[in-house]
Amino acid sequence: MARGQDASKKPEALNVLFIAVDDLRPALGCYGDERAITPNIDALAARGTTFLNSYCQQAVCNPSRASLMTSLRPETTGVFDLPTHFRDKVPDAVTVAQHFKNNGYHTERLGKIFHTGHGNRDDKFSWSRMKNYPSAPRFSPEAQELYKNLVAEVKAKGGDPKNGKDKVRGLPWEAPELGDDELTDGSNTATAIQLIKEYKEKGKPFFLGVGFLNPHLPFVAPKRYWDLYDPADMDPAANNFTPKDAPSYAATSWGELRAYQGIPSKGPLSAGQERNMVHGYYAATSYVDACVGRLIAALEEEGLTGNTVIVLWGDHGWQLRDHSFWCKHTNYDVAVRAPLIFYAPGQANPGARSEALVEFVDVFPTLADLCGLDIPDGLEGISLKPVMDKPDRPWKKAVFHVYPRKIPDHGSALGFGMRTERYHLVEWRPMKASDKFREYELYDLQSDPEENTNLAVLPEYETKVKELAGQLAKGWKGALPDS
Repeated sequence: MARGQDASKKPEALNVLFIAVDDLRPALGCYGDERAITPNIDALAARGTTFLNSYCQQAVCNPSRASLMTSLRPETTGVFDLPTHFRDKVPDAVTVAQHFKNNGYHTERLGKIFHTGHGNRDDKFSWSRMKNYPSAPRFSPEAQELYKNLVAEVKAKGGDPKNGKDKVRGLPWEAPELGDDELTDGSNTATAIQLIKEYKEKGKPFFLGVGFLNPHLPFVAPKRYWDLYDPADMDPAANNFTPKDAPSYAATSWGELRAYQGIPSKGPLSAGQERNMVHGYYAATSYVDACVGRLIAALEEEGLTGNTVIVLWGDHGWQLRDHSFWCKHTNYDVAVRAPLIFYAPGQANPGARSEALVEFVDVFPTLADLCGLDIPDGLEGISLKPVMDKPDRPWKKAVFHVYPRKIPDHGSALGFGMRTERYHLVEWRPMKASDKFREYELYDLQSDPEENTNLAVLPEYETKVKELAGQLAKGWKGALPDS
Protein backbone atom coordinates (compact mmCIF):
# COMPACT_ATOMS: atom_id res chain seq x y z
CA MET A 1 0.00 0.00 0.00
CA ALA A 2 1.30 3.44 -0.88
CA ARG A 3 2.33 5.68 2.06
CA GLY A 4 -0.62 7.68 3.33
CA GLN A 5 -3.21 5.56 1.46
CA ASP A 6 -6.50 5.12 3.30
CA ALA A 7 -6.76 1.40 4.13
CA SER A 8 -10.57 1.66 4.13
CA LYS A 9 -10.67 2.53 0.43
CA LYS A 10 -10.74 -0.17 -2.19
CA PRO A 11 -7.93 -0.09 -4.77
CA GLU A 12 -8.90 1.51 -8.08
CA ALA A 13 -10.48 -0.99 -10.47
CA LEU A 14 -8.36 -1.86 -13.49
CA ASN A 15 -9.87 -1.45 -16.95
CA VAL A 16 -9.41 -4.05 -19.70
CA LEU A 17 -8.56 -3.43 -23.35
CA PHE A 18 -9.23 -6.77 -25.02
CA ILE A 19 -7.74 -6.92 -28.53
CA ALA A 20 -8.62 -9.79 -30.87
CA VAL A 21 -6.82 -10.15 -34.20
CA ASP A 22 -8.40 -12.54 -36.69
CA ASP A 23 -6.20 -15.31 -38.17
CA LEU A 24 -2.98 -13.87 -36.73
CA ARG A 25 -0.06 -16.30 -36.67
CA PRO A 26 3.09 -15.15 -34.79
CA ALA A 27 4.12 -13.00 -37.79
CA LEU A 28 5.31 -10.27 -35.44
CA GLY A 29 8.70 -8.81 -34.69
CA CYS A 30 8.34 -9.62 -30.99
CA TYR A 31 7.98 -13.31 -31.94
CA GLY A 32 11.20 -13.22 -33.92
CA ASP A 33 9.72 -12.76 -37.40
CA GLU A 34 12.36 -10.60 -39.08
CA ARG A 35 10.11 -9.91 -42.06
CA ALA A 36 7.24 -8.43 -40.03
CA ILE A 37 6.94 -4.68 -39.57
CA THR A 38 4.92 -4.44 -36.36
CA PRO A 39 6.46 -1.70 -34.17
CA ASN A 40 3.37 -1.02 -32.07
CA ILE A 41 2.65 -4.59 -31.04
CA ASP A 42 6.38 -5.02 -30.44
CA ALA A 43 6.28 -1.98 -28.15
CA LEU A 44 3.37 -3.50 -26.23
CA ALA A 45 5.37 -6.71 -25.85
CA ALA A 46 8.32 -4.70 -24.55
CA ARG A 47 6.11 -3.46 -21.70
CA GLY A 48 4.25 -6.69 -21.04
CA THR A 49 4.70 -10.46 -21.25
CA THR A 50 4.94 -12.31 -24.55
CA PHE A 51 3.88 -15.95 -24.42
CA LEU A 52 5.94 -17.64 -27.11
CA ASN A 53 4.16 -21.00 -26.85
CA SER A 54 0.49 -20.06 -26.70
CA TYR A 55 -2.07 -22.38 -28.25
CA CYS A 56 -5.71 -22.08 -29.23
CA GLN A 57 -8.11 -24.95 -28.58
CA GLN A 58 -9.14 -25.39 -32.23
CA ALA A 59 -7.80 -23.76 -35.37
CA VAL A 60 -10.99 -22.16 -36.64
CA CYS A 61 -12.69 -18.94 -35.53
CA ASN A 62 -15.91 -19.95 -33.79
CA PRO A 63 -14.65 -22.84 -31.63
CA SER A 64 -11.50 -20.93 -30.71
CA ARG A 65 -13.34 -17.77 -29.69
CA ALA A 66 -16.09 -19.63 -27.83
CA SER A 67 -13.41 -21.48 -25.90
CA LEU A 68 -11.36 -18.38 -25.08
CA MET A 69 -14.38 -16.37 -24.01
CA THR A 70 -15.77 -19.09 -21.72
CA SER A 71 -12.54 -20.81 -20.61
CA LEU A 72 -14.21 -24.06 -21.65
CA ARG A 73 -12.65 -26.41 -24.16
CA PRO A 74 -14.45 -27.46 -27.36
CA GLU A 75 -15.15 -30.88 -25.87
CA THR A 76 -17.15 -29.02 -23.15
CA THR A 77 -18.75 -26.27 -25.23
CA GLY A 78 -19.69 -28.76 -27.97
CA VAL A 79 -18.61 -26.16 -30.55
CA PHE A 80 -16.45 -27.63 -33.34
CA ASP A 81 -17.81 -25.75 -36.37
CA LEU A 82 -18.78 -22.28 -37.55
CA PRO A 83 -22.61 -22.28 -37.21
CA THR A 84 -22.99 -23.67 -33.67
CA HIS A 85 -23.47 -21.06 -30.95
CA PHE A 86 -22.04 -21.96 -27.56
CA ARG A 87 -25.26 -20.90 -25.76
CA ASP A 88 -27.11 -23.67 -27.57
CA LYS A 89 -24.77 -26.22 -25.98
CA VAL A 90 -23.80 -24.65 -22.64
CA PRO A 91 -26.53 -22.05 -22.00
CA ASP A 92 -25.37 -21.27 -18.45
CA ALA A 93 -21.73 -20.61 -19.33
CA VAL A 94 -20.37 -17.29 -18.09
CA THR A 95 -18.08 -15.46 -20.51
CA VAL A 96 -15.13 -13.35 -19.49
CA ALA A 97 -16.95 -10.16 -20.53
CA GLN A 98 -20.07 -11.28 -18.66
CA HIS A 99 -18.00 -11.90 -15.52
CA PHE A 100 -16.64 -8.36 -15.66
CA LYS A 101 -20.13 -7.00 -16.33
CA ASN A 102 -21.41 -8.88 -13.28
CA ASN A 103 -18.67 -7.20 -11.26
CA GLY A 104 -19.70 -3.65 -12.10
CA TYR A 105 -17.82 -3.05 -15.34
CA HIS A 106 -19.19 -1.42 -18.46
CA THR A 107 -18.57 -4.05 -21.14
CA GLU A 108 -18.72 -3.35 -24.86
CA ARG A 109 -17.32 -4.63 -28.14
CA LEU A 110 -16.41 -3.34 -31.58
CA GLY A 111 -15.65 -5.57 -34.53
CA LYS A 112 -15.32 -9.33 -34.21
CA ILE A 113 -15.09 -10.77 -30.70
CA PHE A 114 -17.48 -13.70 -30.86
CA HIS A 115 -17.83 -15.35 -34.26
CA THR A 116 -20.96 -13.76 -35.70
CA GLY A 117 -20.81 -14.93 -39.31
CA HIS A 118 -22.42 -18.00 -40.93
CA GLY A 119 -25.76 -17.26 -39.28
CA ASN A 120 -24.14 -17.15 -35.85
CA ARG A 121 -25.01 -14.45 -33.33
CA ASP A 122 -23.47 -12.27 -30.66
CA ASP A 123 -23.99 -12.85 -26.92
CA LYS A 124 -26.31 -10.36 -25.24
CA PHE A 125 -25.33 -11.55 -21.77
CA SER A 126 -21.74 -10.41 -22.26
CA TRP A 127 -22.23 -6.75 -23.05
CA SER A 128 -23.59 -3.77 -21.11
CA ARG A 129 -24.14 -2.04 -24.43
CA MET A 130 -24.43 -4.05 -27.65
CA LYS A 131 -24.42 -1.38 -30.33
CA ASN A 132 -23.36 -1.80 -33.94
CA TYR A 133 -21.61 1.47 -34.69
CA PRO A 134 -21.33 2.75 -38.27
CA SER A 135 -18.18 1.46 -39.92
CA ALA A 136 -16.31 1.85 -43.18
CA PRO A 137 -16.55 -0.98 -45.77
CA ARG A 138 -14.18 -3.92 -45.91
CA PHE A 139 -13.28 -3.30 -49.60
CA SER A 140 -12.52 -0.37 -51.86
CA PRO A 141 -15.40 0.97 -53.99
CA GLU A 142 -13.89 -0.75 -57.05
CA ALA A 143 -13.74 -4.12 -55.28
CA GLN A 144 -17.30 -3.69 -54.04
CA GLU A 145 -18.46 -3.12 -57.60
CA LEU A 146 -16.58 -6.20 -58.79
CA TYR A 147 -18.22 -8.26 -56.07
CA LYS A 148 -21.70 -7.04 -57.03
CA ASN A 149 -21.05 -7.96 -60.66
CA LEU A 150 -19.82 -11.44 -59.72
CA VAL A 151 -22.93 -12.02 -57.61
CA ALA A 152 -25.16 -10.87 -60.47
CA GLU A 153 -23.39 -13.24 -62.90
CA VAL A 154 -23.92 -16.23 -60.61
CA LYS A 155 -27.59 -15.37 -60.04
CA ALA A 156 -28.15 -14.94 -63.78
CA LYS A 157 -26.98 -18.52 -64.27
CA GLY A 158 -29.30 -19.79 -61.54
CA GLY A 159 -26.53 -20.33 -58.97
CA ASP A 160 -26.37 -19.45 -55.29
CA PRO A 161 -23.64 -16.82 -54.67
CA LYS A 162 -23.73 -17.46 -50.91
CA ASN A 163 -23.24 -21.21 -50.81
CA GLY A 164 -21.67 -24.22 -52.48
CA LYS A 165 -19.60 -24.28 -55.65
CA ASP A 166 -20.97 -20.92 -56.85
CA LYS A 167 -20.12 -19.02 -53.65
CA VAL A 168 -18.67 -15.56 -54.32
CA ARG A 169 -16.18 -13.84 -52.04
CA GLY A 170 -14.51 -11.24 -54.25
CA LEU A 171 -10.81 -10.40 -54.32
CA PRO A 172 -8.47 -12.32 -51.99
CA TRP A 173 -6.19 -9.31 -51.46
CA GLU A 174 -6.25 -5.60 -52.19
CA ALA A 175 -4.04 -2.55 -51.56
CA PRO A 176 -6.26 0.46 -52.34
CA GLU A 177 -5.11 4.07 -52.18
CA LEU A 178 -7.29 4.83 -49.16
CA GLY A 179 -6.75 6.24 -45.70
CA ASP A 180 -6.78 3.94 -42.68
CA ASP A 181 -10.24 5.01 -41.55
CA GLU A 182 -11.75 4.44 -45.00
CA LEU A 183 -11.61 0.69 -44.34
CA THR A 184 -13.22 -1.33 -41.55
CA ASP A 185 -10.36 -1.85 -39.10
CA GLY A 186 -9.27 1.78 -39.14
CA SER A 187 -12.84 2.98 -38.88
CA ASN A 188 -13.50 0.75 -35.87
CA THR A 189 -10.28 1.99 -34.28
CA ALA A 190 -11.48 5.59 -34.54
CA THR A 191 -14.77 4.62 -32.87
CA ALA A 192 -12.94 2.71 -30.13
CA ILE A 193 -10.86 5.81 -29.39
CA GLN A 194 -14.06 7.83 -28.96
CA LEU A 195 -15.41 5.17 -26.60
CA ILE A 196 -12.22 5.30 -24.53
CA LYS A 197 -12.70 9.07 -24.16
CA GLU A 198 -16.34 8.51 -23.15
CA TYR A 199 -15.34 5.94 -20.54
CA LYS A 200 -12.75 8.31 -19.10
CA GLU A 201 -15.39 11.01 -18.69
CA LYS A 202 -17.84 8.64 -16.98
CA GLY A 203 -15.18 7.21 -14.66
CA LYS A 204 -16.64 3.69 -14.56
CA PRO A 205 -14.27 0.75 -15.10
CA PHE A 206 -14.58 -0.71 -18.58
CA PHE A 207 -13.93 -3.89 -20.50
CA LEU A 208 -13.62 -2.93 -24.16
CA GLY A 209 -13.26 -5.65 -26.78
CA VAL A 210 -11.85 -4.51 -30.12
CA GLY A 211 -11.82 -7.18 -32.82
CA PHE A 212 -9.81 -6.61 -36.00
CA LEU A 213 -10.82 -8.38 -39.22
CA ASN A 214 -7.35 -8.42 -40.75
CA PRO A 215 -5.32 -10.49 -41.46
CA HIS A 216 -8.32 -12.74 -42.11
CA LEU A 217 -9.12 -13.13 -45.80
CA PRO A 218 -9.51 -10.97 -47.76
CA PHE A 219 -6.26 -9.17 -47.01
CA VAL A 220 -7.30 -5.54 -47.46
CA ALA A 221 -4.93 -2.85 -46.23
CA PRO A 222 -4.23 0.68 -47.46
CA LYS A 223 -1.46 0.73 -50.04
CA ARG A 224 1.03 2.36 -47.73
CA TYR A 225 1.19 -0.86 -45.74
CA TRP A 226 1.66 -2.94 -48.88
CA ASP A 227 4.50 -0.59 -49.81
CA LEU A 228 6.32 -1.31 -46.54
CA TYR A 229 7.38 -4.66 -48.00
CA ASP A 230 9.65 -5.64 -50.87
CA PRO A 231 7.84 -8.12 -53.16
CA ALA A 232 11.14 -9.97 -53.55
CA ASP A 233 11.03 -10.85 -49.85
CA MET A 234 7.57 -12.43 -49.98
CA ASP A 235 8.55 -16.08 -50.35
CA PRO A 236 5.97 -18.54 -48.97
CA ALA A 237 6.94 -21.34 -46.59
CA ALA A 238 9.66 -23.60 -47.98
CA ASN A 239 8.15 -26.88 -46.73
CA ASN A 240 5.68 -27.05 -49.61
CA PHE A 241 4.81 -30.72 -49.02
CA THR A 242 2.57 -32.65 -46.69
CA PRO A 243 4.30 -34.24 -43.68
CA LYS A 244 5.84 -37.59 -44.53
CA ASP A 245 3.65 -40.53 -43.44
CA ALA A 246 0.89 -38.32 -42.02
CA PRO A 247 -2.71 -39.53 -42.47
CA SER A 248 -4.24 -38.11 -45.63
CA TYR A 249 -7.27 -36.81 -43.74
CA ALA A 250 -5.06 -34.64 -41.48
CA ALA A 251 -4.60 -32.27 -44.43
CA THR A 252 -6.74 -29.33 -45.48
CA SER A 253 -7.80 -28.52 -49.03
CA TRP A 254 -8.03 -24.82 -48.00
CA GLY A 255 -11.50 -24.42 -49.46
CA GLU A 256 -11.92 -21.08 -47.67
CA LEU A 257 -9.41 -19.46 -50.01
CA ARG A 258 -10.63 -21.23 -53.15
CA ALA A 259 -13.90 -19.30 -53.08
CA TYR A 260 -12.09 -16.04 -53.85
CA GLN A 261 -11.82 -14.49 -57.28
CA GLY A 262 -9.02 -15.88 -59.45
CA ILE A 263 -8.04 -18.69 -57.04
CA PRO A 264 -8.02 -22.14 -58.69
CA SER A 265 -10.69 -24.57 -57.51
CA LYS A 266 -8.08 -27.34 -57.42
CA GLY A 267 -4.32 -27.55 -57.32
CA PRO A 268 -1.68 -25.04 -56.20
CA LEU A 269 -1.57 -21.30 -56.64
CA SER A 270 0.66 -19.76 -59.26
CA ALA A 271 4.01 -18.39 -58.08
CA GLY A 272 2.68 -14.85 -58.45
CA GLN A 273 -0.44 -15.62 -56.44
CA GLU A 274 1.64 -17.17 -53.68
CA ARG A 275 3.79 -14.08 -53.37
CA ASN A 276 0.75 -11.82 -53.37
CA MET A 277 -0.84 -13.94 -50.65
CA VAL A 278 2.19 -13.61 -48.41
CA HIS A 279 2.55 -9.91 -49.27
CA GLY A 280 -1.12 -9.29 -48.50
CA TYR A 281 -0.93 -11.16 -45.20
CA TYR A 282 2.01 -9.12 -43.94
CA ALA A 283 0.56 -5.83 -45.19
CA ALA A 284 -2.73 -6.59 -43.42
CA THR A 285 -0.84 -7.41 -40.23
CA SER A 286 1.05 -4.10 -40.39
CA TYR A 287 -2.27 -2.29 -40.87
CA VAL A 288 -3.65 -3.90 -37.71
CA ASP A 289 -0.41 -3.04 -35.92
CA ALA A 290 -0.95 0.64 -36.73
CA CYS A 291 -4.51 0.39 -35.38
CA VAL A 292 -3.23 -1.20 -32.16
CA GLY A 293 -0.76 1.66 -31.81
CA ARG A 294 -3.56 4.19 -32.07
CA LEU A 295 -5.58 2.42 -29.35
CA ILE A 296 -2.67 2.38 -26.94
CA ALA A 297 -1.85 6.01 -27.73
CA ALA A 298 -5.46 6.88 -26.86
CA LEU A 299 -5.09 5.22 -23.48
CA GLU A 300 -1.92 7.23 -22.93
CA GLU A 301 -3.60 10.50 -23.92
CA GLU A 302 -6.46 9.86 -21.51
CA GLY A 303 -4.09 8.92 -18.71
CA LEU A 304 -5.47 5.37 -18.55
CA THR A 305 -2.40 3.25 -19.27
CA GLY A 306 -1.55 3.10 -15.57
CA ASN A 307 -4.84 1.43 -14.70
CA THR A 308 -5.67 -0.63 -17.80
CA VAL A 309 -4.79 -4.26 -18.44
CA ILE A 310 -4.20 -4.99 -22.14
CA VAL A 311 -4.39 -8.41 -23.74
CA LEU A 312 -3.77 -9.03 -27.44
CA TRP A 313 -4.44 -12.39 -29.06
CA GLY A 314 -4.82 -13.95 -32.49
CA ASP A 315 -7.61 -16.52 -32.51
CA HIS A 316 -5.40 -19.18 -34.18
CA GLY A 317 -2.47 -19.49 -36.55
CA TRP A 318 -2.45 -19.49 -40.34
CA GLN A 319 -0.61 -21.47 -43.00
CA LEU A 320 1.34 -19.58 -45.66
CA ARG A 321 1.95 -22.64 -47.85
CA ASP A 322 3.31 -24.55 -44.85
CA HIS A 323 2.86 -28.27 -45.70
CA SER A 324 1.45 -27.03 -49.06
CA PHE A 325 -1.56 -25.55 -47.20
CA TRP A 326 -3.12 -22.12 -46.93
CA CYS A 327 -5.58 -20.97 -44.23
CA LYS A 328 -5.98 -22.80 -40.89
CA HIS A 329 -8.19 -25.89 -40.30
CA THR A 330 -5.48 -28.37 -39.21
CA ASN A 331 -3.88 -29.67 -36.03
CA TYR A 332 -0.38 -28.67 -37.11
CA ASP A 333 1.62 -26.36 -34.89
CA VAL A 334 1.54 -23.52 -37.42
CA ALA A 335 -2.28 -23.55 -37.25
CA VAL A 336 -2.82 -23.90 -33.49
CA ARG A 337 -0.04 -21.63 -32.20
CA ALA A 338 -0.95 -17.94 -32.09
CA PRO A 339 0.20 -14.75 -30.37
CA LEU A 340 -0.76 -13.93 -26.80
CA ILE A 341 0.57 -10.79 -25.10
CA PHE A 342 -0.47 -9.41 -21.71
CA TYR A 343 0.34 -6.05 -20.19
CA ALA A 344 -0.58 -5.20 -16.60
CA PRO A 345 0.20 -1.91 -14.87
CA GLY A 346 3.14 -2.28 -12.53
CA GLN A 347 3.80 -5.87 -13.56
CA ALA A 348 7.04 -7.53 -12.66
CA ASN A 349 9.50 -8.30 -15.46
CA PRO A 350 8.19 -5.99 -18.20
CA GLY A 351 9.33 -7.18 -21.61
CA ALA A 352 9.58 -10.83 -20.53
CA ARG A 353 9.34 -13.55 -23.17
CA SER A 354 8.00 -16.72 -21.59
CA GLU A 355 8.42 -20.16 -23.15
CA ALA A 356 5.78 -21.66 -20.84
CA LEU A 357 3.11 -23.76 -22.52
CA VAL A 358 -0.14 -21.79 -22.25
CA GLU A 359 -3.62 -22.00 -23.77
CA PHE A 360 -6.36 -19.61 -24.73
CA VAL A 361 -8.62 -21.02 -22.01
CA ASP A 362 -6.13 -19.31 -19.67
CA VAL A 363 -7.08 -15.80 -20.83
CA PHE A 364 -10.31 -15.52 -18.80
CA PRO A 365 -8.84 -16.54 -15.42
CA THR A 366 -5.74 -14.43 -16.04
CA LEU A 367 -7.77 -11.27 -16.64
CA ALA A 368 -9.88 -11.92 -13.57
CA ASP A 369 -6.76 -12.48 -11.47
CA LEU A 370 -4.95 -9.38 -12.77
CA CYS A 371 -8.01 -7.23 -12.06
CA GLY A 372 -8.60 -8.61 -8.59
CA LEU A 373 -11.85 -10.42 -9.42
CA ASP A 374 -12.77 -13.87 -8.17
CA ILE A 375 -11.98 -16.64 -10.63
CA PRO A 376 -15.23 -18.58 -11.17
CA ASP A 377 -15.39 -22.29 -10.45
CA GLY A 378 -15.55 -24.66 -13.39
CA LEU A 379 -13.15 -22.87 -15.73
CA GLU A 380 -10.83 -25.13 -17.73
CA GLY A 381 -7.89 -22.72 -17.85
CA ILE A 382 -5.70 -21.27 -15.11
CA SER A 383 -4.32 -17.79 -14.39
CA LEU A 384 -1.03 -16.92 -16.05
CA LYS A 385 -0.21 -14.24 -13.47
CA PRO A 386 2.34 -16.52 -11.74
CA VAL A 387 4.19 -16.80 -15.07
CA MET A 388 4.06 -13.05 -15.57
CA ASP A 389 5.60 -12.68 -12.12
CA LYS A 390 8.24 -15.35 -12.79
CA PRO A 391 8.47 -16.14 -16.53
CA ASP A 392 10.92 -19.05 -16.19
CA ARG A 393 9.00 -20.94 -13.51
CA PRO A 394 7.86 -24.54 -14.19
CA TRP A 395 4.39 -24.53 -15.74
CA LYS A 396 2.00 -26.80 -17.63
CA LYS A 397 3.39 -30.12 -18.78
CA ALA A 398 1.26 -29.98 -21.95
CA VAL A 399 -1.42 -28.04 -23.80
CA PHE A 400 -4.34 -29.47 -25.77
CA HIS A 401 -6.37 -28.83 -28.93
CA VAL A 402 -8.74 -30.67 -31.27
CA TYR A 403 -9.88 -30.70 -34.89
CA PRO A 404 -12.75 -32.68 -36.48
CA ARG A 405 -12.35 -34.74 -39.64
CA LYS A 406 -14.03 -37.48 -41.64
CA ILE A 407 -11.96 -40.68 -41.58
CA PRO A 408 -12.53 -43.18 -44.40
CA ASP A 409 -14.52 -46.21 -43.18
CA HIS A 410 -14.95 -44.65 -39.72
CA GLY A 411 -16.93 -41.46 -40.30
CA SER A 412 -16.77 -38.40 -38.07
CA ALA A 413 -13.70 -38.23 -35.89
CA LEU A 414 -11.72 -35.86 -33.72
CA GLY A 415 -8.00 -35.38 -33.78
CA PHE A 416 -6.95 -34.78 -30.18
CA GLY A 417 -3.70 -32.84 -30.13
CA MET A 418 -1.25 -32.49 -27.25
CA ARG A 419 1.89 -30.35 -27.28
CA THR A 420 4.55 -31.04 -24.64
CA GLU A 421 7.85 -29.22 -24.28
CA ARG A 422 9.38 -31.42 -26.98
CA TYR A 423 6.67 -33.43 -28.74
CA HIS A 424 3.41 -32.85 -30.56
CA LEU A 425 1.06 -35.84 -30.57
CA VAL A 426 -2.26 -36.12 -32.39
CA GLU A 427 -4.56 -39.05 -31.67
CA TRP A 428 -7.34 -39.57 -34.20
CA ARG A 429 -10.49 -41.16 -32.71
CA PRO A 430 -13.91 -41.80 -34.27
CA MET A 431 -16.80 -40.01 -32.60
CA LYS A 432 -18.56 -43.36 -32.14
CA ALA A 433 -17.34 -44.65 -28.77
CA SER A 434 -17.66 -48.28 -29.87
CA ASP A 435 -15.18 -47.74 -32.71
CA LYS A 436 -11.73 -48.59 -31.35
CA PHE A 437 -9.81 -47.23 -34.35
CA ARG A 438 -6.81 -45.06 -33.40
CA GLU A 439 -4.20 -43.46 -35.59
CA TYR A 440 -1.38 -41.21 -34.45
CA GLU A 441 0.84 -38.40 -35.57
CA LEU A 442 4.01 -37.66 -33.62
CA TYR A 443 6.41 -34.81 -34.30
CA ASP A 444 9.66 -34.07 -32.50
CA LEU A 445 9.73 -30.27 -32.35
CA GLN A 446 13.33 -30.31 -31.19
CA SER A 447 14.71 -32.01 -34.29
CA ASP A 448 11.82 -31.24 -36.67
CA PRO A 449 10.26 -27.87 -35.67
CA GLU A 450 8.33 -27.61 -38.95
CA GLU A 451 6.67 -31.01 -38.38
CA ASN A 452 7.71 -32.49 -41.70
CA THR A 453 7.96 -36.15 -40.63
CA ASN A 454 5.40 -38.21 -38.71
CA LEU A 455 7.38 -40.44 -36.37
CA ALA A 456 4.39 -42.41 -35.11
CA VAL A 457 4.67 -44.93 -37.96
CA LEU A 458 8.25 -45.88 -37.02
CA PRO A 459 8.71 -48.97 -34.79
CA GLU A 460 11.38 -47.29 -32.69
CA TYR A 461 8.81 -44.67 -31.58
CA GLU A 462 6.11 -47.14 -30.52
CA THR A 463 7.01 -46.79 -26.84
CA LYS A 464 7.07 -42.99 -27.02
CA VAL A 465 3.65 -42.93 -28.72
CA LYS A 466 2.19 -45.15 -25.97
CA GLU A 467 3.74 -42.97 -23.28
CA LEU A 468 2.36 -39.75 -24.77
CA ALA A 469 -1.03 -41.33 -25.51
CA GLY A 470 -1.23 -42.22 -21.83
CA GLN A 471 -0.45 -38.62 -20.94
CA LEU A 472 -3.09 -37.42 -23.41
CA ALA A 473 -5.65 -39.74 -21.81
CA LYS A 474 -5.15 -37.98 -18.47
CA GLY A 475 -6.28 -34.75 -20.13
CA TRP A 476 -5.65 -31.13 -19.25
CA LYS A 477 -6.06 -31.63 -15.51
CA GLY A 478 -3.17 -34.07 -15.53
CA ALA A 479 -0.92 -31.46 -17.13
CA LEU A 480 -1.43 -28.68 -14.59
CA PRO A 481 1.66 -27.29 -12.87
CA ASP A 482 2.52 -28.44 -9.39
CA SER A 483 1.29 -26.01 -6.78
